Amino acid sequence: MSPSVPSWASDLVPDWPDWAMRLMLSAGGVLLLATAASFVHDRMSLPKSAASAAAGDDLALRSKFLRFKRQYLLVYLVIMLADWMQGTHMYTLYLSYEVNISALFLTGFLSGAVFAPFLGSLVDKYGRKNFCLVYCVLEIIINALEHSHDFKTLLLGRVLGGISTNLLFSAFESWMTTQHRKSGFPEDWLSTIYAESSIVNGSTAILAGIVAQLLEDSLGHIGPFQGAIALTVLALLLILPWEENYGEEDHQQQKKTADANLYQKFKEGWTTTSRDSRIWRIGCVQALSEGAMYTFVFMWVPTLLSLDPPGGLPTGCVFSALMAAIALGGTLFPHLLSLSRLLSPRSPTETAASLTYAVAAVSMATAAAGLKFRRHSCFGPVLACFLTVETCVGLFLPAAGTLRSKYVPDALQGCILNIFRLPLNALVVAGTYATDHLQPEAVFALVSVWFFLAAVLQATLVGGNKGIKKD
Repeated sequence: MSPSVPSWASDLVPDWPDWAMRLMLSAGGVLLLATAASFVHDRMSLPKSAASAAAGDDLALRSKFLRFKRQYLLVYLVIMLADWMQGTHMYTLYLSYEVNISALFLTGFLSGAVFAPFLGSLVDKYGRKNFCLVYCVLEIIINALEHSHDFKTLLLGRVLGGISTNLLFSAFESWMTTQHRKSGFPEDWLSTIYAESSIVNGSTAILAGIVAQLLEDSLGHIGPFQGAIALTVLALLLILPWEENYGEEDHQQQKKTADANLYQKFKEGWTTTSRDSRIWRIGCVQALSEGAMYTFVFMWVPTLLSLDPPGGLPTGCVFSALMAAIALGGTLFPHLLSLSRLLSPRSPTETAASLTYAVAAVSMATAAAGLKFRRHSCFGPVLACFLTVETCVGLFLPAAGTLRSKYVPDALQGCILNIFRLPLNALVVAGTYATDHLQPEAVFALVSVWFFLAAVLQATLVGGNKGIKKD
């Protein structure tokens, strides 16, 4: 406890080391300032482009867009809050059940890899809204299964969890992107939704940690999962008014898609991905960057603990600061995009993403070097590198989403987004294996290489915007 805290307030302030208190106050202050500035900027103007100019600054169109954005982000907030509440306490729940935790997590990854290629075809054929609802139903079932101590029942839950995770990161985004275009909104307004999704993601992670802890204190280890059920039911009700879309705009093409053989849809997705190098490059960049991100997630706690920080490591405090860094990245993304337009007017998002991956690579390389050569005095610099990487995550998530919407055809969004998850799951498994068999500095060096490869591969798309099809 810091000596500057009055005695009457000692019961209200967490008993954290001084560095942790300063970290939380600094992260919270910077995030609040950035969010306030972003809110003011958003209220005053939306991105300008030839498309938005053609809309004649139509106030009715802007008002309609803001309603659409709020409608989507509200659902996104609820489902991500429910997802984070499970993620923060799943390990401790399984630990209390005394089951094989690694087998359960591996089952989830394998399930995601097995079902990914086929789910996308179903999403595109039967509708994105319908599969958002399917996601909610699956999550309710999964969280109900978590009440069981039976290992086979938990395994079933992890199999369903692999399916639902694929839907979470494909059906919702596919629906939003296609609906945005069907509503006639300018193309560059999509980036504001992705940026604010990143802010929501980081902010809900912080909130989830607090809410989940309160539920666990009152209901036991299963409490956060019961809360997730309630939130998922709420999300299901919020999705019901959504308009359905299949990635096609005209009725005849929509009917043709609905009547198409699933195998043909599946084959078309793979053929489109393999023939268009821009699409598979985007998929490889996503696999490398998110694979690096998940590997980092596995490593940050044991790494910081091994550095013996002064006063101990309040993991909840550091987790909240890292999530605040993600939200900060989301608020900074529009400004990075503006800067990138000066450097590369034709490919601002590609340039922004490549720069972000490069900074993440340097940060991870710096952390690896610190652990290798100055292990006993590198806690502060390593923590700073971790915060930098999470800020980069907040920057590259909206960039990656914007680029997927740009290069992946609407009609095949669900299929191709699930195809992207195949190499991603493979890298996550490889990263998990590395964390068990390599020294921390070697793992972070590997993560740095993955980010560097993502930066280089992303840079190959700079200036290559001709012939893009969105339908």
